[in-house]
Amino acid sequence: MAKWFDNAVIYQIYPKSFQDSNGDGIGDLAGIRRRIPYLVSLGINAVWLNPVFVSPQVDNGYDIANYFAIDPAMGTMADMEGLIDDLHQHGIHLIMDFVLNHTSDQHPWFQDAIADPKSIYRDYYLFAGENGKRPNNWGSFFGGSVWAPDPAGTGQSYFHLFDKHMPDLNWQNPEVRHAMGDVADFWLNKGVDGLRLDAFIHIAKADLRQDFPLAPGEKSSVVAEPFFANLPNVQAWLRPFCAQIRTDYPDTFLLGEAASANVNLAVDYTSKHNGLMDSVITFRTFADDASQVDPRIPAGMQPQPMDIPGFKQNQVTWQQTLAGVSLPVLYWNNHDMPRVATRYAKPGPLHDTQVKSLAMLMYLQRGIPVIYYGEELGMENMALPDQAAFKDLNVDDFFAQAKAAGYEDDAILTMVNATHKMPARGPMQWETGANSGFSTYQPWLDGQRDETRNARDEEAQGGSVLHFYQALIKLKKTPLFAGGDDFLQTTDDRSYVYERRLDGARALVAINLTDQPLTLAAPSAGATARLTAGTATVSGDQLTLSPFAGVVYVEEMED
Repeated sequence: MAKWFDNAVIYQIYPKSFQDSNGDGIGDLAGIRRRIPYLVSLGINAVWLNPVFVSPQVDNGYDIANYFAIDPAMGTMADMEGLIDDLHQHGIHLIMDFVLNHTSDQHPWFQDAIADPKSIYRDYYLFAGENGKRPNNWGSFFGGSVWAPDPAGTGQSYFHLFDKHMPDLNWQNPEVRHAMGDVADFWLNKGVDGLRLDAFIHIAKADLRQDFPLAPGEKSSVVAEPFFANLPNVQAWLRPFCAQIRTDYPDTFLLGEAASANVNLAVDYTSKHNGLMDSVITFRTFADDASQVDPRIPAGMQPQPMDIPGFKQNQVTWQQTLAGVSLPVLYWNNHDMPRVATRYAKPGPLHDTQVKSLAMLMYLQRGIPVIYYGEELGMENMALPDQAAFKDLNVDDFFAQAKAAGYEDDAILTMVNATHKMPARGPMQWETGANSGFSTYQPWLDGQRDETRNARDEEAQGGSVLHFYQALIKLKKTPLFAGGDDFLQTTDDRSYVYERRLDGARALVAINLTDQPLTLAAPSAGATARLTAGTATVSGDQLTLSPFAGVVYVEEMED
């Protein structure tokens, strides 16, 4: 039986940056409610909301101090309940971010754990070691060791896979698993339609006594991902959690963040007989060309073009392996990566054509689109003013290494602004003028941005990126593109061409990935162009696409 999320088009809202309603420079729930007519006009039917719980904001809301309350900067519980109701009245479902791997160090559980080493909450977290010695050499995703000294001075350390103010929960403890189930029940009972399970692949860890073998030249703290990602107990511990949700709230969408999971793990996580996720988000569907990176400095913060053959291989592998199992999640960007308009679209007069064609390429494939706020305007990464604005130890390390390699500060800053997640979290650009219509006060995260890309002007402009996304979303919700089969054609790295088929209908989606005109095989004679970016012309048996152009042809087939 089909579920509502089988035809979902999801819009990701980063609450702090979407719309400020009270003039404090921080986006809030009342601001989102104000913009619901915009969401309706865009055509999406689901919203993914990044965390809005009580939080010290060390990691912009992913460090939760109270799962059962709304952060005052975001509003009140009444605002949250009103948002759920308002969205539902407009046919829009709400997916909440559910952070289950860790809490804030300000959470009452952790505070009690460090106040009393005999507290029952001590075992809610991972304490190990003695006499100030770290139990192992594992490194944190945020830099440095995963271990921080117990503030109580016991000589033990506590485990934090992310920031040191975000201690990991001990999912081996059944009381932790039960407590997380209570949190899920609380929000689903309020009418939330789905949960995005943040970093769920990390809830199980290997034996904490085991060091990770270091390669020559590696730091003393190494990100030992095989020891804390996708271990077998992830599935064992989450299966009862997910089963209870489906028993009590059978229409709930469970969307898992499985950043490093390969496609076979994705099958395990989403197969119906395993009773876990409905779909997963992975970073494994992208591919970048690292052939031109400077080997003296970390590659991750150097801009890299798309590796087109590698991208095709990844996309088709996920499409074909998940066929008949679950729907892939289709996305170009989110709060953890740079914006697609910066990452892959080249600057210049054809920038908007590229943005439109890339959207066509991704979102008309089989799967669930997740559109990052402002993406539908062609918003790019904003430019943060200096190194300190990133508040990231990894950025500090990159600056130090790049300076040692002879780079100037401006060049380093340009690289980081193009590749880091923080410049992608800037305020939504509603209009030109002070603070882009986001707030009457300076935004919580501010930098230089191109305000010509804004919702008010694009609504008034024919042929804008916004109008293109509206047409694309409308097309995506038709049966052929929501539920048809997906076949990638064999072409060289100048194009991306695929077919969609469903019953008596067939579609051809063709994208020119180059800055030169491109000739491909023409669609069938009965096909009609339904959506175009740039120019597409058919002459005889040839289809010619202008630079970076894309086109969708749809043909009704006879039985």
